[in-house]
Amino acid sequence: MRIALLAHLRHPIAPPFAGGLEAYTWHLAEGLGARGHEVVLFAAGDSDRRFALDPVIPVHHEARFPGLEHRGDGGLTAHVDAGYAAACARIAGGGFDLLHNNSLSRFPLDGARRGAVPTLTSLHVPPYDALRWFVHESPAPRHRLTTPSRAQRAAWWPQGAPPEVSVLPNGIDPAAWPFQERGDGGAVWCGRIAAVKGAHHAIAAARRAGVALTLYGPVEEPDYWAAQVAPRLGGAIRYGGHLTGAALAGEIGRASVFLFTPCWDEPFGLVAIEAMACGLPVAGFATGAAPEVVGEAGRLVPQGDEAALARAVGEAIAIPRSVPRGRVLAHFTRDRWLDRCEALYADLRAGL
Repeated sequence: MRIALLAHLRHPIAPPFAGGLEAYTWHLAEGLGARGHEVVLFAAGDSDRRFALDPVIPVHHEARFPGLEHRGDGGLTAHVDAGYAAACARIAGGGFDLLHNNSLSRFPLDGARRGAVPTLTSLHVPPYDALRWFVHESPAPRHRLTTPSRAQRAAWWPQGAPPEVSVLPNGIDPAAWPFQERGDGGAVWCGRIAAVKGAHHAIAAARRAGVALTLYGPVEEPDYWAAQVAPRLGGAIRYGGHLTGAALAGEIGRASVFLFTPCWDEPFGLVAIEAMACGLPVAGFATGAAPEVVGEAGRLVPQGDEAALARAVGEAIAIPRSVPRGRVLAHFTRDRWLDRCEALYADLRAGL
């Protein structure tokens, strides 16, 4: 198939990934291409040039409008909207069999554009007002939607989702996250260093539990880093930088437990299954999709309860490392995810 893949524009779709959405989109483009599909990536122009890239805007918008995401900035909105409007027009006239929309933009959901190409929209965030109406009005024979978890489907459609909506869990390549038989007794945390990811809770819990902790990930919110994270570093608590690929997998795999501390309605939690593939059980907050992702591979506690999280660290470490690895192999592999994508594409094109 000839597939248009429309991305979010805040960051480039390139490693090292700024977050789970960028990783998702990159791996989708790479995986579909490896399966013989012709994929054109519509993304920021500084995304990975290994793909056939059609720039929506010249560079990712965080470079031009730093820190203005979710701030209602008129200049940023106009810049992004113009890019998406033009990209949707190019997709409509580009001879594509299908559009997989990961943009979080209203433009591909607009009824005037939606019928041009069969479209699968994947929702990677909890519902919010700027997109909610467009999402709820958009299900149609030529437009299907997915959420990465049952929890997110219920959040978007609390009264029950229409039949055009399905759950599409994320997947990873287990070979890229090698299993390690033993850990070093310490903890690891990975993600965007932003308030919604809760690194400060991980630090507090690790100190209470008396375990070493290393944090990895990009500093997305400098003010949060300066106020809540940097002052708490020192001793057995350290920041390991923003690593990617094999280097990050190796560092994660050396630890004994993964701390997962979302402070929002977590849609999925890609970092959790990456750590689980390495053999790390999870100690974390039971919010959003966390319970259905982690399952028997960890211990979850109420969001924000640092004392309970500290106790969960010891309980999680006692879980055999084969358990989290086995859960990933059973439910969250890249092949399983891509198989499901292709099945959804086929159903969409057949009008089922």
